[in-house]
Amino acid sequence: MPWKEVSVMEERLRFVARLLDGEGMSSVCRAFGISRKTGYKIWNRYQQDGMEAFCDRSRRPVRYANQLPEQVERLIVSTKKDKPHWGARKIREILVRKLAGDMRIPAQSTVHAVLDRHGLVKRARKRRRSYKAEGTALSAGLYPNDLWCADFKGEFKMGNRQYCYPLTVSDHASRYLLMCEAFDTTREKPSIEAFLELFRERGLPAAIRTDNGLPFASPNGLYNLSKLSVWWLRLGINIERIKPGHPQQNGRHERMHLTLKKEATRPPGMNSLQQQAKFDAFISEFNEERPHQALDMKTPAEIYTPAPRHYQGLPELDYPFHDRDILVTACGRICLYRKKINVSTVLAGQRLGIKEVDDGIWLISFMSYDLGYIDLEQRTLQTIDNPFGTRL
Repeated sequence: MPWKEVSVMEERLRFVARLLDGEGMSSVCRAFGISRKTGYKIWNRYQQDGMEAFCDRSRRPVRYANQLPEQVERLIVSTKKDKPHWGARKIREILVRKLAGDMRIPAQSTVHAVLDRHGLVKRARKRRRSYKAEGTALSAGLYPNDLWCADFKGEFKMGNRQYCYPLTVSDHASRYLLMCEAFDTTREKPSIEAFLELFRERGLPAAIRTDNGLPFASPNGLYNLSKLSVWWLRLGINIERIKPGHPQQNGRHERMHLTLKKEATRPPGMNSLQQQAKFDAFISEFNEERPHQALDMKTPAEIYTPAPRHYQGLPELDYPFHDRDILVTACGRICLYRKKINVSTVLAGQRLGIKEVDDGIWLISFMSYDLGYIDLEQRTLQTIDNPFGTRL
């Protein structure tokens, strides 16, 4: 005899029906295997809502932590429009007078961030630079070294039962396979070392396109930056990221992965050294012997040339349009007037520019990118629209 499926709603209905027939709460709860507290919860919902009580309720929170109520944001915007010359401090004082006792008053930096989001803050003109990260915007990559594509091909087991994580880098225009390294991890440190060797050998590209996974992006980093992507920015390399779930935006690189999987991982090497030898042989054949239909049957080596921009270490950072610069500590903080403000560990060791834009409100910037606002009273960084592209 097949099992009879019973929905949660039917169980609750049967539970309440037995109570309506006069059975005691304790005996009915024992029969259904629930506590008296749960039983009374179902019974009270039934008395309050009737049949609707048997349906599951949404577990979505009524409000999100740190979310500014809509009416407060409207009041901030309307006050600024009425008093266009008032700053965040004065507008916050209006909130204190009107909302005192009714709800929590937002911090001064939060008020300034709301004004900035609605385009009500005048920003100083920035110095023009020759590079700018594109975020999720994707370039054409028409010429060699305009765009490199990087990814970790899916892991696989080698003969010794250890996992191999191949880090691959290719030139978008020429299809030239620049690197394929057999790693036993996807951590940042070995990846940075591998890119350092590649930059020294091949020069610096204009942009690098990746997905949104580690080590190229960090879900817990400020604006999803990682130490690797921060290093690329310092070198003047634009960051391009494909949309989550859209590998076709990196289609040429993914197609190379398919060939790599067929010819260099089946069967796999017994260990990482043997597997790296298979990868090296594949790189040589792919670049120098294999004709490519999209290249008029030329090989990638016939098209690719090293990048004209050589690796010369990290350039110095300067902030001539800011009041001062400040160093991010190893724990991701800055210290301003003996007060510590958390920024992000991915920026540890980097110099940021800070500028007082209102009474007690400081704009904090990394290179040419404005990261957000801080105020010394709250000791927090209030982020604004992602300067590196849409938050992923």
